[in-house]
Amino acid sequence: MSDFTHFDDSGRGRMVDVGGKEVTERRATAAGRVLVNRETFELIATGGMKKGDVLGTAQVAGIMAAKKTSELVPMCHPLMITGVDMDFNLNEEDLAVEIRATVKCRGVTGVEMEALTAVSTAALTVYDMCKAVQKDMVIDRICLLHKSGGKSGDINQEELWNTKQL
Repeated sequence: MSDFTHFDDSGRGRMVDVGGKEVTERRATAAGRVLVNRETFELIATGGMKKGDVLGTAQVAGIMAAKKTSELVPMCHPLMITGVDMDFNLNEEDLAVEIRATVKCRGVTGVEMEALTAVSTAALTVYDMCKAVQKDMVIDRICLLHKSGGKSGDINQEELWNTKQL
């Protein structure tokens, strides 16, 4: 279990002590998507969904979720987030609502979980806003695209996302 920092020597879960780590600029971007049918896609694109503005509501939900990540994921540290950007793309070819979240902070631990939580919650919100029209939507490809800051260095998986390997 020594490779997993969230377990102690006896295999029990723990919150990692980050008190001795250096403060650095941290940034993470996650992505995901919701696959919909043509009717749902058109209703989202034209603002015709009866529950209201699907993407606007999902944007607020994603930002709120990033701020609440430590309350949802047991071993996450509460962070002083300095920014959350949510981006949505309506991909007509795939009939997909593509979601990206970029989260930033200046701190001792990264914001990967906050970005992933933002995307996941935004995707769930799209699903919730559209479920009256379509019951068989699919949420997929939720993953970390970029990470920077901290001792483990940078990660960039944009090319894997673009070639649909992620």
